[in-house]
Amino acid sequence: MSRILAGVDEVGRGPLVGDVVTAAVILDPNYPIAGLADSKKISEKKRNLLAEEIKQHALAWSIGRASPQEIDQLNILHATMLAMTRAVEGLSIQPDHVQVDGNRCPDWSYSCEAIVKGDGLIAEISAASIIAKVTRDDEMAELDKRHPEYGFAQHKGYPTKLHMAKLAELGPLAEYRMSFKPVQKSLSLRGGQLAGEQ
Repeated sequence: MSRILAGVDEVGRGPLVGDVVTAAVILDPNYPIAGLADSKKISEKKRNLLAEEIKQHALAWSIGRASPQEIDQLNILHATMLAMTRAVEGLSIQPDHVQVDGNRCPDWSYSCEAIVKGDGLIAEISAASIIAKVTRDDEMAELDKRHPEYGFAQHKGYPTKLHMAKLAELGPLAEYRMSFKPVQKSLSLRGGQLAGEQ
């Protein structure tokens, strides 16, 4: 019996708003999926198609997340590690070995290796990066429907010029990460009031 390998990746360490989202994927060695690559290098349309194929044919997949409140409490690095742990623990099959994108593994009991730029090298990590990105992008699209004035569907919560201008103008929503400097600055200029609070 060959070793069961899981790939893990995160999306959303840089944005100012929303959860940091991680995914863990165990691919079926008998069902190779063509076109897997770093999710950032694939078009949105192709990502969505691949995400469906991965969910249908992987042996197991799971999403883990950490909330803005957890990010504020723990810091983004520790919150990301927590989200990765949740993703692996959520798998219906427990892996023999976990490959994580990046330069460090969470402090857990799994056999693990961190692989820099793993999302472009290891199929399981690529699959995890695709599922995590599609999940988080969908959540930003949902937030955009509730608060279209911020442009979340466009910038996905990253601190783009447009987003920074909107944050300065409108102030942060409850979904923002209050410990991130641009959010702190916007909040202090508004006397600590969130958008929509009178």
